[in-house]
Amino acid sequence: MKITAISAGKRDKNRVNISVDGKYRLSLDTYQLVELGIKVDREYNEAELVALEQESQFGKVYGRTLEYCLMRPRSAREVRDYLYRKTRPTRGKTGELRSGVRLEITMRVFDRLSEKNYIDDTKFAKYWVENRSLTKGASLRKLKAELHTKGINNIIIEQVLSETGRNDYEEIQKIITKKCIHYPDKQKLTAYLTRLGFSYDDIKKVLSETK
Repeated sequence: MKITAISAGKRDKNRVNISVDGKYRLSLDTYQLVELGIKVDREYNEAELVALEQESQFGKVYGRTLEYCLMRPRSAREVRDYLYRKTRPTRGKTGELRSGVRLEITMRVFDRLSEKNYIDDTKFAKYWVENRSLTKGASLRKLKAELHTKGINNIIIEQVLSETGRNDYEEIQKIITKKCIHYPDKQKLTAYLTRLGFSYDDIKKVLSETK
């Protein structure tokens, strides 16, 4: 079987369509095309073409997962969960059941992204702490709980939080400044702050100093 045509993709300009014996067979991104040495008139057996189809799927999943990681820093757990969803069967527009991506492909995508430093739990934790409730305030307890949910280990959490210089006292003051109009009753304001994860003692201290 012979490669008879290589043409630019219509939906994605970074991908090319590969035709074998006059019929479309698969697509690859331009980097894969060069890396794999795909050329017109080159011959392949069926097993080799199946392997190229796996490379095609890897390129697609890698590209989509890279876009997911570039939207904002991601934790390793977030990326694993995203890739796991790719392995699940899905329904097509006409209702047909489509098989998910093979596990070994998603593992390879994860490893490649890690090698290129697109997945970094420390970088993610710093981003999360710096941006989470930046202006309205957030308790350290709440930040720790959120980071745990994202799969960040205790060592990284403690390290990142210690470097920020954030403390609950200042965070409570920040929230009171914004919310005192909505919570004229100190009991209701205390209840609100408690739900945010602040300790009663810290809340009481700040409120006692607030006129």
